[in-house]
Amino acid sequence: MTHPLLRLEGALLAVAALAGCTVGPDYHLLQQTAINRPSAQAPLSQSVLTTVEPLPPRWWALYDDPVLDALEEQALTANTDLRIAGANLARSAAIVRGAKGLADPQLAVGASVERARLSGESFLKFETIPITNLGIGGGQASYQLDLFGQIRRRVEAAKAEHEATEALVETVQVTVAAEVARAYISVCSENEAQELAEEVLATQERLADTARRLHAAGKTGALDVTRAVGLVLAARSHLPVHRAAARAALYRLAFLLGRAPSEYPRQAEACHALPQLKRPLPIGDGAALLARRPDVRVAERMLAASTAEIGVAKADLYPHISLGLGGGSFGLLADVGSAMAGHWSLGAMISWIFPTRAQFARVDAARAGADRSLADFDGTVLRALRETETALSWYRENHNRAVDLTQAREQAETLADLNRRLFQAGKAGLPADLSSQLDLVKAKDDERAAWDDVAQSQITLFLALGGGW
Repeated sequence: MTHPLLRLEGALLAVAALAGCTVGPDYHLLQQTAINRPSAQAPLSQSVLTTVEPLPPRWWALYDDPVLDALEEQALTANTDLRIAGANLARSAAIVRGAKGLADPQLAVGASVERARLSGESFLKFETIPITNLGIGGGQASYQLDLFGQIRRRVEAAKAEHEATEALVETVQVTVAAEVARAYISVCSENEAQELAEEVLATQERLADTARRLHAAGKTGALDVTRAVGLVLAARSHLPVHRAAARAALYRLAFLLGRAPSEYPRQAEACHALPQLKRPLPIGDGAALLARRPDVRVAERMLAASTAEIGVAKADLYPHISLGLGGGSFGLLADVGSAMAGHWSLGAMISWIFPTRAQFARVDAARAGADRSLADFDGTVLRALRETETALSWYRENHNRAVDLTQAREQAETLADLNRRLFQAGKAGLPADLSSQLDLVKAKDDERAAWDDVAQSQITLFLALGGGW
């Protein structure tokens, strides 16, 4: 006759053999998702300003600006948003370890000593039992058989959410890199604009001085002097705006580098010319873009997590089965540890709450959550393509506009040179010469603003391309 313990062991092994039956859908991307469409994998719009070469990880090195390089590296280590993202990542990793820990054997031990009088009737004795010293000690071990994947699906969901958090860290890195470059470019542009504004002011002051001398000589009226003085005041009013904008950009840099405003990077303050790309901008293709964009990876991993949550909800419809082993000693304090006070047990426990509408509703809610995550994933893919194509268009058109304004500035230089020669030859008056100089400065400022738009368009494009550290 088979021993009872052997029959129990055989039954437990048969139950354990079913542990591979994980319920719920296995995650995979459907063919009809937006990322699998041929149009999403197609090349991006190209121009003479771009190439199909892959975007380098540290795209700011394309500017070959040591100051910008140093600022980006400092932001990498000190930015507060990145520190927050790093802490969130560490927390996410702990949650994954916690989910995996659900599959570990559960161990518990306890011991107590007490002076008590036990109930005689509980021992079928109709008499009073004397007060005595009792000792209780023992331990229990249990292990959940993950027959239907309750634990495996939870681990799967936790891992996917952790990978989404990793991609979120990269999203912060991409944003910080772009914001550092924007702030630095703003400092350079505003310093250059301030120099041009000072040049405009100097020209207006010379015009006003000329108007005063002509009025004193009786060759012009007081109205011309008043108009000239008004133009001086108007020109001077632009200086505080550029100074404040440059200072704000420096303070923005300090914040991005994790510093107080007074600790803004002094090396950036000396920049008075926009950094320039020395070769066409590498952008890759649509497939590379979608593989690189961290927000696309976030959405895809959240879709995987939502799919796993369906399995979690479905697995909870089935029983929870655990193996248990316990033992210990209970009796008179003097007998604790002896054979007659010892006890042990080995068995299996089934816990099953019969499914109700509430449990089935959880499954339906998980399916709806996965549908929502799929829609969000498709939307993220399409938004990434839209943002990149839009950024490429703005970059191209802003560059065309800047080229035109550069040519306009060259024409203004020619006209200013001609008027200077006419004035020196006595064939034109000083006001005409100064006016042409003023037009030249205005053309220079228009050109500067246009190239600033080009530089900002480049940063927007780098951000859309998902360039990071």
